[in-house]
Amino acid sequence: QVQLVESGGGLVQAGASLRLSCAASGRTFSRSTMGWFRQAPGKEREFVAGIGWSSSPTRYADSVVGRFTISRDIDKDTLYLQMNSLKPEDTAVYYCAGRQLRGLSMNRYDYTYWGQGTQVTVSS
Repeated sequence: QVQLVESGGGLVQAGASLRLSCAASGRTFSRSTMGWFRQAPGKEREFVAGIGWSSSPTRYADSVVGRFTISRDIDKDTLYLQMNSLKPEDTAVYYCAGRQLRGLSMNRYDYTYWGQGTQVTVSS
């Protein structure tokens, strides 16, 4: 079992950058496929980015390609999401999630453990 705690959210202006972190506890982080999802008010939770066991492969939603980068530090049991050139439409609660299967999925229902979320607000 893995427990996840996100941090790094905040209020920024359009064009700014933020780095989200997701600290994992438990012995299986290195064997977990990890992902970032987000949920805006009144909308479904959507896939943002995912990363495989050995930091490969990675996959991104079309809306964040070229702006966001997902990475993981196995030694620190931490997942990251570097977000650059933020836009107001990136405003949402961001969640990290994990699954103990090798395949990288964009489907939120394939992930078995979740963090509590961190708010990102981008003003125009």
